[in-house]
Amino acid sequence: MNTIAERLESAYQQIAQQCTKLGSNPADVQLIAVSKTKPDTDILSAYQAGQRHFGENYPQELADKAVALSQLKEICWHFIGPLQSNKTRLVAEHASWCHSLDRLKIASRLSSQRPEQLPPLKVMLQVNISGETSKAGINPDQVLALATEVTALPGLELKGLMAIPAPDEQEPVEPAFARMQQLSKMLRSHFPLASELSMGMSDDWPLALKYGATMIRLGTAIFGVRNYERHE
Repeated sequence: MNTIAERLESAYQQIAQQCTKLGSNPADVQLIAVSKTKPDTDILSAYQAGQRHFGENYPQELADKAVALSQLKEICWHFIGPLQSNKTRLVAEHASWCHSLDRLKIASRLSSQRPEQLPPLKVMLQVNISGETSKAGINPDQVLALATEVTALPGLELKGLMAIPAPDEQEPVEPAFARMQQLSKMLRSHFPLASELSMGMSDDWPLALKYGATMIRLGTAIFGVRNYERHE
C-alpha cells in the first residue's frame, strides 16, 4: 500500500472488522487523519479519497493549512495538541474541534475569541489518565468541575473526553483505556451530549475501540513516517 488513498481504505476496512468483532457499529467511529508536519498535497490526496476529518498538533500549522485549503468546503479541522494562551485565537478561528482543553483559562479565551459567525467550537477535556508529570491534561477527579465550568461558556460545546495513555513500556495501556471508559460514562450521566471519547492511535487503536473510543487518531498509518522540523 503505497498511496494515501490505499492506506485510508485499509484503515477503514480494519476499523470495520474490529467493530464487527466487538459487536459495535463502524459508523459510530470517527477516524481523524493526523496530518501534522505533512504537506498540503498529502491532505488534498486524503480529501480526494473521501477523508474529511484532519488533526493538527500545532496552532500555527493548523491555521496555515486551513487558509491554504479553504477551497475544501467539507474539511473539518481537529486541534489535538497542547495549547498555550498566546495561541488560542488561531484555534478559535480555524478549528472545528479542540481535543486538548485542560484548564478554564484556555476555555475562556477560546470562548471569547470564537468568531460569532462560526458554530460553537466543539471541545474535549484532555485527561492525564496515566498521571505522567510531563503530559498535559487534568486529573480524573477534576473532570466534572471543569466540564461544569466549560458548559457555562458561550461559543463552546462540550463533546467529551480525550486521553493519550502512557506508552506500554511505562504502564499497560488497557487499564488506562478502561478508566477512560468509566470516566466517559460518568461525564455522560451529567452531560448527555458529551458522548465522544477520543483515544487510540496508530499502534493501539483496536484496544481503544474495545473500551468505547468514538474517535481514533491515525497519523503514521495514513501518511507514513514523519520528518519532524521546528513547529510553533
